[in-house]
Amino acid sequence: MKKLKEFVLAILILAAVGYLIYFMYQSGNARVNRELAKRMAELSPRGGPPETIDGLRQAIALYEDQIEKNVREGAQTGVYWKILATRLADRNMHNDALSALERAIYFNTEDPALYYLTGVSASYVAKSAVGFTNAYDGRDRYFNLSENSFLRALELDITYTKPMYALSVLYVFELDRPQEAVTWLERYLQIQTNDFSAMFVLARAHFMLKDYSRAIEIYDRIIDRARDKNLKEEALINRDIIQGILYG
Repeated sequence: MKKLKEFVLAILILAAVGYLIYFMYQSGNARVNRELAKRMAELSPRGGPPETIDGLRQAIALYEDQIEKNVREGAQTGVYWKILATRLADRNMHNDALSALERAIYFNTEDPALYYLTGVSASYVAKSAVGFTNAYDGRDRYFNLSENSFLRALELDITYTKPMYALSVLYVFELDRPQEAVTWLERYLQIQTNDFSAMFVLARAHFMLKDYSRAIEIYDRIIDRARDKNLKEEALINRDIIQGILYG
């Protein structure tokens, strides 16, 4: 009999704890719903339909499960488009990748990686314009898309090195804007201090700007630091060419 009483008491305690947790959960949901309803009511323009906070709160509670389901599905859909875009780009299907990236950005406008991938694919598409109808109009448009996408990625994450480097390459090799490349490459090399590919691009940018002494300094840095024989030789050749220009 004593054990039965203890068992019943334990059940009652568990039930009480369960009710308390449920009450706290419902109270939390109610608070969230009130805050959301208040925000929605504040958004309504003057002269719009009368939307009371209580009415909105009841509607949110009624459709809460469906809202959460739609949010989850939207997030998963965005992930699907991102995966698809990456796979298409890996197969050099950059036009199709851009279409997929546009959908991915529709579902997640704050993902810097999506803008970086867009910049890369747009650059490839621009370079594929080799003489088709209106090809060069498209070339400029896609280079513009590439630049803006890299800049947007950096706006979202200023430490994101991939778009820094890609944007610099675009400025040096495609858009003939070496001064802007120098700004981004110097920032990039503060983070990736031993990236020799970036050093070569930076040296080229200085060469384009006719800042020959700075270009030589960068080639000397590569010669001192690089272990790869081919990198050293390439830097030596480039340095000798510039010294020939300077000293005849």
